Amino acid sequence: MNNYKLMKIRNHVPDNSLKDVKEICQHELKKLSGIFKTGESIAIAVGSRGVDNLETVVCETVHFIKSYGGKPFIVPAMGSHGGATAAGQEEVLKGYGITEKNTGAPVYSSMDVVNIIGGRAAPVYIDKLAWQSDGIILINKVKPHTDFHGIYESGLVKMAVIGLGKDIGARTIHNSGVYGLKEMIPFSAKIIFDTGKIRAGMALIENSYDKTMLLKAIHGNDIMAEELKLIEIARQNRPSLPVTDIDVLIIDRIGKNISGVGMDTNITGRIRIYGQPEPAIPAIKSITVHDLTDESHGNATGVGLADVITQKLFRKINFGKTYKNTAISSFLERGKIPFVAENDLEAVELALRNCGYPVKGEERIIRIKNTLRINDLYVSKGIYHEIKSDKRIELLQEETDIFDSDQNLLPF
Repeated sequence: MNNYKLMKIRNHVPDNSLKDVKEICQHELKKLSGIFKTGESIAIAVGSRGVDNLETVVCETVHFIKSYGGKPFIVPAMGSHGGATAAGQEEVLKGYGITEKNTGAPVYSSMDVVNIIGGRAAPVYIDKLAWQSDGIILINKVKPHTDFHGIYESGLVKMAVIGLGKDIGARTIHNSGVYGLKEMIPFSAKIIFDTGKIRAGMALIENSYDKTMLLKAIHGNDIMAEELKLIEIARQNRPSLPVTDIDVLIIDRIGKNISGVGMDTNITGRIRIYGQPEPAIPAIKSITVHDLTDESHGNATGVGLADVITQKLFRKINFGKTYKNTAISSFLERGKIPFVAENDLEAVELALRNCGYPVKGEERIIRIKNTLRINDLYVSKGIYHEIKSDKRIELLQEETDIFDSDQNLLPF
């Protein structure tokens, strides 16, 4: 077990987190004054991604609409997530604290949609309840996507098309693979925004600490242009591992609240989509994943990006939800089950074997809590000596065991 003594470090990147999100949210919402009228029903679209300060932003948006005499209600905007059922999507929102009790607005969850352009050549679907409202506000974070890189990635534009499109809308886009994500989303989004139904959006960007660093209210007809600027800001502030050459990356947990594909492919360097080139860096020989977040409700989409998982994780997989979500995306590789190890220690040992038996004592190992939180991490001695001269690197703990006597990972 001495082979797996790692050093705990902290990577000090600048912390540009917002200090008072509630106050800033109130200030941003004032920019939307005048676009809502007394008595209007306003649908607030909320997705399935874990978003820092999501409950605060939703609550403040509800209060803002009510201050104009409006009638806000919340709709899930998450495509096929939550098992592609109304109850499942409501459950996902509840896990983030998005309930009528907490926000002051009812949650209306339905999988019913309307095709807003009619015909069958190129349908554009949108949540029926949201479409029947007087207007829609989108709330989502903007970030690089885990499936592709294009003009629009994860954010308000994608939410309008796939999130509000529900199960059938997600299928319509994903049936065309990466082409659908790159080309059909902008086309469909323009149709949706041109209707004027999307009154506004609340866009958030998170920094490498997984904290809100930017919050912006945007008028509906400006969203497509503004998001092009926001995605660049998000790219510049995304986290990264301290080295790019790694034998084994140990990930304690994956989950839908962490990334749409469980683990952020921009961190792991694995996309696994036919026709999409794999990133050159980071170069990681083996990835182990040891647990699934409770917030995922058994949806282990993305588990196939790992080489080894544990029995603990395997027993938590809801195959109905996982396969539904993976099949709709059409990227089946991500739903495959990796080699299943009996415990955490065995998982790491198997992963090292998969590296071609690196020289004993020279293994290049990194352990992270998840792909959102990688500022505090464990590294092997060789990696530490490579990066210790970097002023941003602080040694928190000398070489220490990462496994307990039962061969399980010690708490992070």
